[in-house]
Amino acid sequence: MSELTRRAFTQGTLGSLVTFSLLESLFMGDAFAETIKPITAEWLSSLNQLGQDVKGKKLTQLQWQAKVEELFQVVDLPELLKFIDFKKLTANLKFRDQGELSLRPKFPEIEGLPTNLVFGHQTFALKKGRSVVPHGHNNMATAFVVLNGEFEGRHYDRLEDEAKHFIIKPTIDRGFGPGDYSTVSDHKDNIHWFKATSETGFIFNIHVLNVVAGKSSGRVYLDPRGESISGGRIRARKLRAAEAYKLYG
Repeated sequence: MSELTRRAFTQGTLGSLVTFSLLESLFMGDAFAETIKPITAEWLSSLNQLGQDVKGKKLTQLQWQAKVEELFQVVDLPELLKFIDFKKLTANLKFRDQGELSLRPKFPEIEGLPTNLVFGHQTFALKKGRSVVPHGHNNMATAFVVLNGEFEGRHYDRLEDEAKHFIIKPTIDRGFGPGDYSTVSDHKDNIHWFKATSETGFIFNIHVLNVVAGKSSGRVYLDPRGESISGGRIRARKLRAAEAYKLYG
């Protein structure tokens, strides 16, 4: 990634992610696409290699988080938005009245990009007051970058699993804006919750499933506004998805 300038990455890669994730193939017939596809392919290939390395135990999950964050550090989305009419790109989206709209198109074929990516991807689209509800992951490595809008973002370490509760501890509680990112693994910042505070908001997500072979992957839901216990910890009640969306969606 060293040969990529911030401007080249900003105008190319994240521009591609926005349009690929929201409109699928807007750039397919655009001459501009030919100049940015190699940059996009290199960045996505780097993410793919990191996914393979964490699944192949060449990297620990904590090392994966650190290296993915290094890739996200080159993003300058405020600069990117000077080149992209984001409002126009998203004008026809129908947001959900509860929770997030998950957009999961396929990436167009790009020379140099592996056809079978080890990670999944999606864009979460939310209107003001709606949330990616509080949840954690089992056997997943996940990363997020805010593409547009403003969010209240919270993370928690998942310390213990009880029969009806999780013992968690707050780690991050701050505003997230364009270009801000976070990562999740079984070992660090496993629980997260994002609430849109602007009129609309968009988060690009990648996720590596089945990090440890033989174990299933999935979400777990909880109520982080639980009982305060010693050491700044919280005993958070486990929830079903429907109740989590009713409370926080």
